[in-house]
Amino acid sequence: MQQPYQGEKTAPRILVVDDDPTVAEVVAGYLDRAGYVVDRADDGPTALARAAAHRPDLVVLDLMLPGMDGLEVCRRMRGDGPVPVIMLTARGDEDDRILGLEVGADDYVTKPFSPRELVLRVESVLRRSRPAVSARRLGAAGLVLDPSARRAAKNGIELALTLREFDLLSFFLRHPGRAFAREDLMREVWGWDFGDLSTVTVHVRRLRGKIEDDPARPRLIQTVWGVGYRFDPAGAREAS
Repeated sequence: MQQPYQGEKTAPRILVVDDDPTVAEVVAGYLDRAGYVVDRADDGPTALARAAAHRPDLVVLDLMLPGMDGLEVCRRMRGDGPVPVIMLTARGDEDDRILGLEVGADDYVTKPFSPRELVLRVESVLRRSRPAVSARRLGAAGLVLDPSARRAAKNGIELALTLREFDLLSFFLRHPGRAFAREDLMREVWGWDFGDLSTVTVHVRRLRGKIEDDPARPRLIQTVWGVGYRFDPAGAREAS
C-alpha cells in the first residue's frame, strides 16, 4: 500500500478507540502499515487519557463503547480543541450516524467495513484538515474565511467549524447565488459519488446554526425546493 507520509519528520498520530479487540487490532495494523503512528484505547476514559497525553491528529472512534459512548467521547475531546473524528457505526443505524455527525464527526464508516477503505477515509480527512498553501481569502455577508489557516469568522468572531462545515462554507462562498442539489454538494465538496444524502442535510443544518442570525429562518443558506440549497449573500442585507 502506498505510504503517503514517507519523508515527513513526524507521521500523523491516529487514536483508534474500539472495545472489540479484533477490530482494533486489524484497523491499527492497516494504519501502521500505511505509515501512521497508532495509539489504541478500548473505552472512553482511556481514550480521553491517551488523547490528553498525546494529542492525536485524528481519532477513529467506535460509537458503541461500554460506559461512556462514542458521542460523549467526541464531545469531550472537542472540548479540548479541534480534532478530526471518523465514527464507526453499526450498519443500518441511521439515527446513530446522524447523531455522530451532529456532535461534529467528520466522517463515518459502517460496520462491517473494509480496512483499506477506512485507511482511504483517514487519508482524505487528514488531507482536508491541512491548510491550503496558496488559497485566497473568501468573504461575504460579514463572513471571512482563510483557507490557508483553516479559520473562519463572522463579524470578527471566530467560528468553531468542523472540517466538513469549513469545506461546505468555503464552497458556498466560492459559488454565491447558485443552487446545488445535495448530490452536487456531496460530490463537489467532499468528492463522493455516492453516499447517504442525509449527511449533507445535517451539515447544512449545523452550518446554519453557526452563521445565520436566526437558524430557524435562514437568510444566507436558502433551501431551493425541489433542487437543494443556495448561498445568497444578499439575504443578509435584505434582513438588515
